[in-house]
Amino acid sequence: MPGLTYDRLLPGLTHDRLLPGPDTYTLNPDYTLNPDGRALPPAPETLCRRPEHRTTRSPHPQMGMPMSIRTLPESTFARTVLGSGPGLALAHGAGSSVAGTYGPILEDLAARHTVVGIDYPGSGDTPRSTTPLSLDDLADQLVAAAVTEGLDTFALSGYSLGGPVAIRAAARHPERVTALVLTATFPYRDNHLALALPIWRKLAESGDREVLAEYLTMMALGTDALEAMPADQLQQAIGFTAASVADGTPEHAELAPRADVRDDLPHIKAPTLVISTTQDRFTSTRLHRQLADTIPGAQLVEIHTGHLPMVERPEEWQELITTFLAQHSA
Repeated sequence: MPGLTYDRLLPGLTHDRLLPGPDTYTLNPDYTLNPDGRALPPAPETLCRRPEHRTTRSPHPQMGMPMSIRTLPESTFARTVLGSGPGLALAHGAGSSVAGTYGPILEDLAARHTVVGIDYPGSGDTPRSTTPLSLDDLADQLVAAAVTEGLDTFALSGYSLGGPVAIRAAARHPERVTALVLTATFPYRDNHLALALPIWRKLAESGDREVLAEYLTMMALGTDALEAMPADQLQQAIGFTAASVADGTPEHAELAPRADVRDDLPHIKAPTLVISTTQDRFTSTRLHRQLADTIPGAQLVEIHTGHLPMVERPEEWQELITTFLAQHSA
């Protein structure tokens, strides 16, 4: 369920690249590979701090911009804005940020799109909320950020908790949404999530970040990726996960069980791609199929990862997203 903030640990396993975000690192190309050719996480000494790199753009209203049926709030969440071309708004996973969820593929997405992503309260540079989060508020803030950056219409990409956020945004503002991509996500809390999410929330509220990191590493990585890690690399992954848990994780974990977008699904008008993570221990392939079966005309594709395609198969994940958006002129 949570989108772990792996921008500090694994910023693009198969690339040597700079990843924009509040905490930006670059990966030394001298990484090691498993016998099957898959990259291992770098040792701590291969990570070097880089100056912050954020691209900002001034708001510039466009002629002929469609008016939202619903009144949009003032855009108040911290946001990342990169690239040029058709609009693409990003909704990140719980316990993470735009950089943490999309970091390994942000550069490629921005090469073809104007990318706008918001950080939920308690993530990135957005202050933590003192009240329970609302799915409607997150959805409206995502749309408001895109509009503030001058986008007329745009595609939406939602990962994990960002899936319900993107679905709700598409349902509330259908006149603006050109396409929808949903990855490793869910329409409602099934019994599996009903058991997994309270454990995650209690661990986040306990303040014991190491135990929380052990739980998330076990649950979020697919079996293939997890078992490919030597013991020392596994401990590094746990350590970096513990250090990068978003302060607002308890609020994200409280919202996740309340997120229910089943009533929105039949009314989605945008072309939709559902990317099913086949080794996912948080969101099941059953939930992925339910999304694809209920959203009119939705396509279902599989990626053989756990809950973290950005860590396990970032290039394949990026290709699925950009190919679908290109097909729908988004």
